[in-house]
Amino acid sequence: MTAALPRRNGPKPATSLGMPHQQLDQQPEDSSPRDALAQRVFALPGVVEERSGVSVPGARALVLEPDSARGPATSFMVGREFAHLHPAPDESLHIVLPYDVATAAIDAGWAEPHPLAARMHGPSMAVMVFAPRNDEEVGVVAGLVETSYREATGAGELASG
Repeated sequence: MTAALPRRNGPKPATSLGMPHQQLDQQPEDSSPRDALAQRVFALPGVVEERSGVSVPGARALVLEPDSARGPATSFMVGREFAHLHPAPDESLHIVLPYDVATAAIDAGWAEPHPLAARMHGPSMAVMVFAPRNDEEVGVVAGLVETSYREATGAGELASG
């Protein structure tokens, strides 16, 4: 993700301080943004939907097929899982991003560090990305997931277009 992120409208959502790390307010009024995001990210080549290996029950994990997982180990939360979508009423998601993209997403109001991010050392950071509230936000959030996907597949910025 090389283009500057637009600033997210409004204040940062309230989130839980401990585990599980959850978004507590500012969810979309209906499930259409969430459904649009899921449709887009689960259609990425080599992605399969599985139960998350690290999240709450009902979380939908984005897991790469073995032949697609060519990125560094720091691109993944556990196994080949690079992101997961939290169930309602939370509807946020956790993803692993390159450190500079994670920092830009935090600065633009789209994300916050995962409480365990301080334990991760290296070129990547786990973040909570806030639930998209409308179609425009779906595009931004999906772009962040696609950046995570490119890192996890080993394509990095070369696949962006």
